Amino acid sequence: MARTETASPDVRAADALAAYVAKRDFSKTREPPAHKPKRRRKSEPPVFVVQKHAATRLHYDFRLEIGGVLVSWAVTKGPSLDPADKRLAVHTEDHPMDYAGFEGTIPKGEYGGGTVMIWDGGTWEPIKDEDPAEQVRKGRLELRLHGQRMCGDWALVRMGGRKPADKGKDNWLLIKMKDDFARPGDGAALVEEYTTSAVTDRPMNVIAEEEGEDSTPATTKRATALARKKAPAKAKKPQQSAEMPDFVKPQLATREEKAPAADGWLHEIKYDGYRLIVRVEDGRARIYTRNGKDWTDRFKTLAATLADLPCTSVMLDGEAVVLDEHGASDFGLLQEALSDKKTDAVVFEVFDCLFLDGEDLRELPLITRKERLKVLMAEADTAGGATVRYSDHIDGAGPRVWEKACSMRLEGVISKRRDRPYRSGRGTDWIKSKCVERQEFVIGGYTLPSKGGQGIGALALGYYDAHGALTYAGKVGTGYTAATSKKLRALLEPRERKTSPFTGGTAGEKDIRFVRPDTVCEIEYAAWTREGVLRHAAFKGLREDKEARDVVLEQPAESPGEAGFVDAVEAEAEPEPEPGPEPKKAPAKGMDKAGAAKDDAAAPTFHGVKISNPDRVIYPQQGLTKRQLAEYMDFVAPRMLPFVKDRPLGLVRCPEGRGEQCFFQRHPGMGLGKSVSGTPVTEKGRTKTHVMVTDEAGLIGLVQSGVMEIHPWGARADDLEHPDVMVIDLDPHESVPFKDVRAAARDVRDRLSDLGLESFVKTTGGKGLHVVVPLPQRRNDWAEVKGFAQALARALAQEEPDRFVAVMTKAKRTGRIFIDYLRNGHGATAVAPYSSRAREGAPVAVPVTWEELSRVPSGDKWTVETLPARLKRQKADPWAGYFDVRQSLTKKAMRALGMKV
Repeated sequence: MARTETASPDVRAADALAAYVAKRDFSKTREPPAHKPKRRRKSEPPVFVVQKHAATRLHYDFRLEIGGVLVSWAVTKGPSLDPADKRLAVHTEDHPMDYAGFEGTIPKGEYGGGTVMIWDGGTWEPIKDEDPAEQVRKGRLELRLHGQRMCGDWALVRMGGRKPADKGKDNWLLIKMKDDFARPGDGAALVEEYTTSAVTDRPMNVIAEEEGEDSTPATTKRATALARKKAPAKAKKPQQSAEMPDFVKPQLATREEKAPAADGWLHEIKYDGYRLIVRVEDGRARIYTRNGKDWTDRFKTLAATLADLPCTSVMLDGEAVVLDEHGASDFGLLQEALSDKKTDAVVFEVFDCLFLDGEDLRELPLITRKERLKVLMAEADTAGGATVRYSDHIDGAGPRVWEKACSMRLEGVISKRRDRPYRSGRGTDWIKSKCVERQEFVIGGYTLPSKGGQGIGALALGYYDAHGALTYAGKVGTGYTAATSKKLRALLEPRERKTSPFTGGTAGEKDIRFVRPDTVCEIEYAAWTREGVLRHAAFKGLREDKEARDVVLEQPAESPGEAGFVDAVEAEAEPEPEPGPEPKKAPAKGMDKAGAAKDDAAAPTFHGVKISNPDRVIYPQQGLTKRQLAEYMDFVAPRMLPFVKDRPLGLVRCPEGRGEQCFFQRHPGMGLGKSVSGTPVTEKGRTKTHVMVTDEAGLIGLVQSGVMEIHPWGARADDLEHPDVMVIDLDPHESVPFKDVRAAARDVRDRLSDLGLESFVKTTGGKGLHVVVPLPQRRNDWAEVKGFAQALARALAQEEPDRFVAVMTKAKRTGRIFIDYLRNGHGATAVAPYSSRAREGAPVAVPVTWEELSRVPSGDKWTVETLPARLKRQKADPWAGYFDVRQSLTKKAMRALGMKV
């Protein structure tokens, strides 16, 4: 990869800045003057900055360090993540390097008058091994960005060819190149989701308001940026009156296994209580549940305290809790307090402020809303509001916060993006990570006490599946007192019914008295059995604030698409923050300066293979380490090995982790360990050794070498000319919903069945599916298998051209599914079942049953972190019988597809 030469700035830099100087009156504008560029070390990568500029028209100034100056383009609509978008970028005058730190205002009437925000910044490198200045002269510059928000490969292309127009503006196009950071069909994600400064967290209107004549001079912005980022922002004055609604639906969190490791997150304690929205106006407080039920009368003491808050009006989001003797929230105590109508001990933990004194705060970043809330709560304390408390947070260090919460036996952590607005409903800006397994269930029945009595013996529990059916989840017979047991009996007896509300039956059905499934309770449990029943479950209380039909099985979110491209960008910045050097840290005990274990014997070992640098983060978004990937591989090795052993392999290696430099490798050497073997392969008259593994140690050896994807051939090493599998790859255009991909897979299955072939299906860890046809008899050569797959693809495309396409041309694939038959040529590969992918979210390729397929929401549903739990719960192998199939491609089947045999 080429690197720009920045040790000796171009001596013509001063001349390059002549246009910049000529356009500005530095006695009026606080933009930095054109000082002589400072010399920089060769090891320092060049920087880039993107400045959101509200001048005559809002635009984004994209600036790259080249030759000691910032070569600049004005991008009218801002950068797009969709490779199909070609954003106009007008080449403007070069700017001095100090301009990269400028955030503030340019006086009206001056050139570029308006507000300037540092919207993004970082370092960059040219993709081609050619001087960047020469590439700009030629009219095409391909570059790789390492920013906080813009990452991956981009291209700047001059319109009209190599030379700028003789007259008028020098117009270019800014284009996102296809890579893991691209987001086809959602190009506006960056500019829509990021509306505040990357340095100071301020939106444009606050920058404009705070940059008065007495504010900090522009030339010191860079020096004070980090300090100002940590300091509380000035209170924003209301721009206009906003009518406060009666109720706002709360923002909800998506579940993940652990708190995010990346920067940009605030982490709060997850409370064990009732979520409440509070509305205060004219000295009167109303308290609502998360579903909008008015519970003011149930929290009379709290309502009286809230009514005295030092403001004219406010809407707050928080949680009502009762604390145990150790100071931890206890849902059971809260229920007792509400049941006995003794709520004096209730504490309202407030963590968000939606409206305040006539101002709608929901569009402000979370950190700004919390700063406003903290000031209000500090004043409330002096007014005697002892039962209302500000819920504080920790900025960053998510895994450490989560581990500490779990060590204190707290319920978990809520992680929130510090720069995001408030959005009602469930999304990925808020993440919940639990320390114990706990969720709501519907009560579908109960049993009587074995020794008699007035209470209950156990509750029969369930949850609603994707089809609206109540699924049995087992019984819970502990966690309630004698008094609670009697209350539950009194509650449930009037709800009894003759038939079971559960779909598929229950265990011990004869003992269960079935009830109308409209009551929700909260259960804490240790795990699930293989039969899908709760283990070591304990009753924690009833949930009167939740509707039974809303109770579904909570599972950790597998795709952060939900995070999508912006999340991936922030996560990628976490291991090596840009711009600026990473703070120096003392090596951990037992580690050398490079982070490797001093004592090699201390490194974790799997099947005799030691994992060096086990704590290196290789999936930055999840904070997932090399050790964790090795543990995953060790877990799935018995399942994966039959599909990859004794076959030539193609490998995707990322020695420094996902998002860093990755490459495809077929041949041994280049750092692959001794546990990885090889096999000779003859192609085009030349014989070369290809990578192969024969046992679990080989798979672990691949992880040790930085392999993140495994792609086996469709043939085994003992007979490379006759494949034993055919793969039909369904690759949908970005506009095709996944339900259509599922339907396509079933159609392919049915067509294959008509041809006498049994098939299996797996997710790919991407957007598509693979329909897999075992051919264990190995009677067909590559030409026949590839020809058969091609004929099938073309037949489907001819029959339903609006759904399918059998050619790779992108222009012809819009709105359709490409049936990729090319996985079946000599030397072609397909991702292995259970293989991880070097993609955002750490997804994996997973075999599923045809019956289960209708419930699979996407091709990247399962991840390295979530798949083991699925496999532990499985009663049977979804591909049971795969290796018992006896079939081949018959001449009859070939003729049916129009093949000449």
